[in-house]
Amino acid sequence: MYKYYPAPRFEKNQTVEFVGGIGKIKNYYSESNSWVYLVEMAMGQEPDFGRIGYETTIILPEPDVISPTIPLE
Repeated sequence: MYKYYPAPRFEKNQTVEFVGGIGKIKNYYSESNSWVYLVEMAMGQEPDFGRIGYETTIILPEPDVISPTIPLE
């Protein structure tokens, strides 16, 4: 028997908000009847000491992601 997973609320490259900032969806996958998103945080000005690697990509569960174009339920 196949399980039905609802479609993800957000799409790749969509700008979203979350506690702590804004960013763009880079990828997503289903996990435990929900969706998990890889979000690349918007980068501000480069600090004097430079940037190191991928420190701007975070993993967020769907309830933690907000979009101004999708109302909260």
